[in-house]
Amino acid sequence: MNLTDPIFHDLDKAREWLEAQRWPDGPICPHCGNSDPDKIGGLEGEAHRKGLYKCYECREQFTVQVGSVMERSHIPLTKWALAMFLMASSKKSMSARQVARMMEIPVKTAWFLCHRIREAMKPATRGPLGGEGKIVEADETYIGGKETNKHISKRKKGNLGGKGKMVVFALVERDGLSHSFRVASVTGEMLRPLIVTHVNRKSALMTDMGGQYFHVGKEFARHETVNHGADEYVRGDAHTNTMECRFSLMKRAVYGTHHSISEAHLHRYLVEWDFKFNTRKVSDTARTALIVKQAEGRRLMYQRPKQAANA
Repeated sequence: MNLTDPIFHDLDKAREWLEAQRWPDGPICPHCGNSDPDKIGGLEGEAHRKGLYKCYECREQFTVQVGSVMERSHIPLTKWALAMFLMASSKKSMSARQVARMMEIPVKTAWFLCHRIREAMKPATRGPLGGEGKIVEADETYIGGKETNKHISKRKKGNLGGKGKMVVFALVERDGLSHSFRVASVTGEMLRPLIVTHVNRKSALMTDMGGQYFHVGKEFARHETVNHGADEYVRGDAHTNTMECRFSLMKRAVYGTHHSISEAHLHRYLVEWDFKFNTRKVSDTARTALIVKQAEGRRLMYQRPKQAANA
C-alpha cells in the first residue's frame, strides 16, 4: 500500500477495500448480526447510493460505516482510509494539524477524526502479560514541559522534576506486548492493582529501585532491580532497557509531533502508542487493516445526545 493506491482517490475503491477488511466473508448486518447472504441484499438504482445494503431479517439498511467509528461521518471514505494509513504508518504519530493540511479538511475535523481512529486502535481485551519463564518490565515516566520553558506567567514555584507533570505507568513484556496507564501518582497503593491485574504472577518482574515496587515484587516468581542512581543499568537479565526504548518513542511523539497533549485525552494517545508498539512486527498495510476490523462496534461522540424532555 502506498499513497498512490486507488483506495485513497476513488470512493468506490475505498468502500470496497473497507468492506473487504470489515466483512471478508460477506456483509454482516450491524443491527441484528445476520450474516446469511440470502437475507442481505445490495440496494441498487438511482434512489440508492452505492454500498447500501438491506437486511431482510430485521428490515434495516446499513453501509460499511454503520456500527463503527465511521458512523454518521460526512468525511469521504477515501480520506478515512488515508487517515488510517497515515496514523498506522507514522512511527512517532501524526498531529491533527498535519492531517488537516494533507487532507485539506478543517483542523477540528482532523482532530476528531484522529481520536476516532485511536478509539479503533483500542484492544477489546487486555490479557495478563508474561507467564512462567517470561520477563516483564515496569516503570513510570512523566509527560509535560519544563517550568523554565514556560511563559513566566504560567510557571509554578516548586514544580521540580516530575511535580506538576502527567504520570504514565507502563508494563512491557520482553519480545511481547505493552500496556500503558495514566495514573495520579507513583505509589505502591496506586500501582499494585495495575501490576497484579496485568502481569502473570509466575513472571519475573524487573524494575528500578523505586520503593513502590518493593512489596508487590514479592508476589512474583522473581523480582530484580537495577540502581540507576549508581549508574547500574544492566546486571545479567535484570534491566529496564526495553521500557526505556518504549518511553523514548513516546517522548519523541510528544516533543516532536504533538508538542502538547491535554490531560483529558492523554489516555487516547497511550492507546495509539501501545497499538503501534504491539503491532511493530507487522506491515503498515496489515496494521491499517487491523484498525478497520477493530473499528466495528465502536462510537466516539464528544457531544452528549440530547436527553428526552421527560427524562
